[in-house]
Amino acid sequence: MYYVYILASRRNGTLYVGVTNDVSRRTFEHRQGIGSAFTRRYGVALLVQMEPYESIAAAIAREKQLKGWNRAWKIRLIERDNPDWDDLYERLNG
Repeated sequence: MYYVYILASRRNGTLYVGVTNDVSRRTFEHRQGIGSAFTRRYGVALLVQMEPYESIAAAIAREKQLKGWNRAWKIRLIERDNPDWDDLYERLNG
């Protein structure tokens, strides 16, 4: 399984879109400042959106699509499924 995920620095804060085969591990890495200078620089570590995909090709296509979206569309996507901007990482590892 592959995941497209969105991290945020805070509600309506800086956003980051990524793809991984292990969303729990990758989010942990972001929180530790590993692997992404952008997320480290801007403190982007709250997992606020994730979507599962069966194939890496589909996940990468979706990641590219989301990266092309404007900020308002990304915020609407987050708030559709996670209106309170809860940290979904806690649900994965709680």
